[in-house]
Amino acid sequence: MTILDGKKTSGDIKNEIAEHVQAILSKGEKVPHLAAILVGSDGASMTYVNAKVKACERIGFKSTLIELPEYTSEEELLENIHELNTNDDIDGFIVQLPLPDQIDEQKVLMAIDPDKDVDGFHPTNVGRMALDLPTFLPATPYGIMELLERYQIETSGKNVVVMGRSHIVGRPISILMSQKRKAGDATVTVVHSRSKNLEEITRGADIIVAAIGISEFLTGDMVKEDVVIIDVGITRVPDQTKKNGYRLAGDVHFESVSKKASYITPVPGGVGPMTIAMLLKNTLLARERHTA
Repeated sequence: MTILDGKKTSGDIKNEIAEHVQAILSKGEKVPHLAAILVGSDGASMTYVNAKVKACERIGFKSTLIELPEYTSEEELLENIHELNTNDDIDGFIVQLPLPDQIDEQKVLMAIDPDKDVDGFHPTNVGRMALDLPTFLPATPYGIMELLERYQIETSGKNVVVMGRSHIVGRPISILMSQKRKAGDATVTVVHSRSKNLEEITRGADIIVAAIGISEFLTGDMVKEDVVIIDVGITRVPDQTKKNGYRLAGDVHFESVSKKASYITPVPGGVGPMTIAMLLKNTLLARERHTA
């Protein structure tokens, strides 16, 4: 069994991007600039955004963090988005989700300039992805594809089961893995909360992408020998043996599934670090487009 080490792989990608930034600087050109808008003080969101800012500092990107209070109105947020859309120094930006209840997430995503949408969530970019046209790929699915490719995992003709149908992970990864690309050409089945015979379907899978949002849902009796496991989930599970009273768990029961798997991502340290690395890669792409 081989661990798909997202932490190491993301570090390799960041080093590659940092070298690219040094080459840009040596020519006296503008370095990539990533901005992030954070509304409210949700703990997980603050952690994610701070990690992105630190990653920018490490590789030589310029970064801007706009922190808005929880009570920010939809109109105020849209004004901030308009300012970033029209600021030529900003190459790409993200609006950290989830947003407070008074704000319509769909309206916010629609307001972002598709050419600066480095999260890859705007309908224009989702449509371009579905048509296999050049675009910003959603960071988490992009990170999964990169992991499979860098570990040279054969996907062509394989049976892939995607557990979950979210717009952020499940739906885009199912599209990407069915397309003619290096980590693609697979036969893809999407299962979700309404799927019947779920265990029968997962037992036939060569590769499983678990993004169902239920901690340790996929167990060893639900998979076959030598399966490749990509665990997207991350949940705090109570654990009194830990100092902080909890441990982090994925959507996969690691102990039982890892005994059968040929490759598996750990939680944490698997898909999570890859998401940030691919966001940075998208920002570099945005900068190249703006200066072309």
